[in-house]
Formats: sequence, structure tokens, C-alpha cells
Amino acid sequence: MPPEERRHFAMRGISFINELYGPESELKIAQRRNARFINTTMMVSGLGAAISDTLVDGKVVSGVGGQYNFVAMAHALPGARSILCLRSTREARGGITSNIVWNAINATIPRHLRDIVVTEYGIANLRGRTDAEVVQALVNVMDARFQERFVADAKHAGKLPLTYRIPDPARTNTPARLEEELAPYRAQGLFDETPFGTEFTAEELVLGKALRYLERRTHTLFGKLYVGSQALKTADDPRLKPFLERMQLDRPRNVQERTQRALVAFSVAEMLGLERARRR
Repeated sequence: MPPEERRHFAMRGISFINELYGPESELKIAQRRNARFINTTMMVSGLGAAISDTLVDGKVVSGVGGQYNFVAMAHALPGARSILCLRSTREARGGITSNIVWNAINATIPRHLRDIVVTEYGIANLRGRTDAEVVQALVNVMDARFQERFVADAKHAGKLPLTYRIPDPARTNTPARLEEELAPYRAQGLFDETPFGTEFTAEELVLGKALRYLERRTHTLFGKLYVGSQALKTADDPRLKPFLERMQLDRPRNVQERTQRALVAFSVAEMLGLERARRR
């Protein structure tokens, strides 16, 4: 970057950015009034703790970075807020699991620093709320498929009254409902998957989805048999050519590459069909 362009950026070390106290603390407090600190996390517990770096089995998948510092800073600064974003579910080993769980194992952000949690289903404002209010707020932004179990655990722990009932609007928290609501806007060309741009080509974006789909569907023996049988039935289609060329499978040289070609063709065809259905 040329020096004249570099001068537009006021870069500071993380020792200054991540910490409120220390040198120039008064300046930091004055400059960061009403600040908003936005981070992502992997999971959130029923009482508002966040798990961002370590799984239940102790496997470390990420560094904490400055997340704890920013969350703590949001509670120390006048008018500041911490916002933690996460997907309500994740796909792993052929199944779907909720990212809003009852128990927090290896919490990165403790429950006493809970604040704002955002999922694709809405915003849960947790700061200053009782445990019961926190649980109810999280039910409203979690996937409907996991609400009943979550609520049962909360009632068992005495954090919800036995008379509590999941609100009807929250029961519609499903991917299908989201797609239905977004469909008219997608038809207008809005809500692009890469709104800030990307170096991936259109074919590479579809291939990424197709390969993840293939991984999910072949996790079990039944899934492998199903995908294998469908892949053999997938007819040659001119629309698949650019995807096969990108994977260098348009001219398979042996049995292994012919098998890979069939699998990629099937998964890409599935993705193209799903994309068309989504935009109807």
C-alpha cells in the first residue's frame, strides 16, 4: 500500500485496542462511549454464557482472541453493548444440532457478562435480565426443532415455571419459513450470499455447497448407497460442464475419476435444483 494511502488508516496495536485500562485510559473511555462490540461465537448456553473456542470434549478449535476483552469492555463503558452473533444450528456428521444449548461446557464468556445475542431468527437482549427471562429470550431466537428439549431442561433445572409455554411466533423458527420470507427479496436480487464481494467464481460457490451436501449425505451407509445409486442415474447435462471443468473431471481418465465425476455431477445437479426452487 502506498504511503499516501496508508496515512488514511490510524492503526494501533492490540494492546491499545483490546484493553480499556492502562495508558490513555481516559481517552479510550471518552472515545468509546456508546460503543458496540460485535463478535461471533459457536454456541450460547441457556443462561447466556458463550462458547467460542473449545468443544465439549476439550478440543480447541479457535483462539479466544480479543473477544473476552471486548465483551468486558462493553460492560465497563458508559452506554456500550456487546453483541454476539451465531447461527442457530450447525450441521455435523450427517445431522443437525442446536447451537443454543442448555449447559455451557468450557465457556469463553461467562453468564454474568451476557448481553445481546443475535441469530437468524432475531435478537435476544439478555443484559440485566433474570435467568428465566434469559431462557425465554433465547427460546425466541432458536430453531423450533430444538425448543421442546431446551425448555424441558430449563424446567427441570427450575429456571422456567412448569406453566411456561413456547410462544406461537417462536414455533415458526424454521429454515423453510425464513426462505419463504426472503424469497420475494431474493427475486429482486437482494440478500446476495456474498454482499461484500468475493474472489470465488459463481461455479466455485455452487461447488462449495455441492461438496458440503455430498459430505452430509454420505455420512451413513444408507446415505452412501443412496448417493451412489442416484449418481449413476445423473444424466449428462450441458449446464454441469463448467463445474466439472473446474474440478478437472470433464475428461475422467480412470475409474476413480469417473466415480468422482458422477458424484460431483449429482451433487451439483441437486444444488442447482435447490437454488431454482428457492428463488421461485
